[in-house]
Formats: sequence, C-alpha cells, structure tokens
Amino acid sequence: MARPRTIDRENVLDCVEQLVHREGVAALTLDAVAREAGITKGGLQYCFGSKDDLMTALIDRWLSAFDASVARHIGPDAGIIDRARAYVLTISQIDDTTQARMAGMLVTLLQSPKYLQKIRAWYAGWFNGSDPDCREARQARTAIFAAEGAFFLRSLGFLEMDQEWWKTTFADFQRLILSDPCTP
Repeated sequence: MARPRTIDRENVLDCVEQLVHREGVAALTLDAVAREAGITKGGLQYCFGSKDDLMTALIDRWLSAFDASVARHIGPDAGIIDRARAYVLTISQIDDTTQARMAGMLVTLLQSPKYLQKIRAWYAGWFNGSDPDCREARQARTAIFAAEGAFFLRSLGFLEMDQEWWKTTFADFQRLILSDPCTP
C-alpha cells in the first residue's frame, strides 16, 4: 500500500503568493493553486477546505510572521514605546519583493468584509489598552501610522523611494518615539 502524500501547507501558501504576483488575483482559483503547487484540487481542498479558508490561512501567516518578527526585537513585558519601535523596525526590514506581494494581496483581500474584519482586529490589537491621552501612547501611535503610510505608499507604487531614503525615513520614525514617562 502506498504511503499517502503529505501536503506542505507553507509551500501551498508560497504558491498562492507566486501565482497572484505573476498573474494577478483574477488567476486565483483552487484549480490554479493546485496546479501551481503540484497537487490535486481534492488534496488542496482536504488541506485547506475552501478558497476562503486558503486566503484566511495566508492572512494568518502574514500576521503571525510579522508579530514574530516584532517579538524578536522586544522582551515579554515590553511597554508601548518598545512595541512601537519594534513595529517600525520590522516594517523597515521588509524587502521590496515582500512589500509588493503583501500590498497587492492585502488590497485585494480588503474587498471582502470577512478579511477586512480580521485585519481590522489585528490592527486594533496594536492600540487597544493604550491611553489616548498619554504622550507616550500618542508617540507610539504616530510612529506606527507613519511607518504604515510609508509602507503602503512605496509598496503600491505611489512614491518611489530608494533604499537609502527608506532607511533614513524609518530612522526618523524611530526618533518620533521618545522614552519619556507617560505624561498628557
């Protein structure tokens, strides 16, 4: 009896990203993903369920990878300033190819209320529990908004930034975050 073939979920998700990057979101079908990954459509459905489940897994992978990268730069009891610095640093280190791939997919995914809610909840997690009247929290929020703005402007091709400009811009964002105690 032949041993059942195991499907590598991460490889399938890589294939989804490659397919969309190469052919656009319109090409994203279960059949196309299965072909790209070299598996059967039935195997793909067994592994992920539906196209929605596949896309949810992709979003979860991005958010988890980002959160893990942030966590590598901070300790377990990090305050809002340390978290914001790590957030800005993590965005600054995303390479051009990953930026373009993520931005393109996110723009597409945000058209769905289900995916939009998931991403909104993730962003809200970055700001929940912080005192909006606290100077420290406002500085952290401003730096995160600035980093996100630069990421999307560059990723969507609205602003051409060479690597040196990118680097100095993110250094400026880091300087927005002071370590003063929380004062209104």
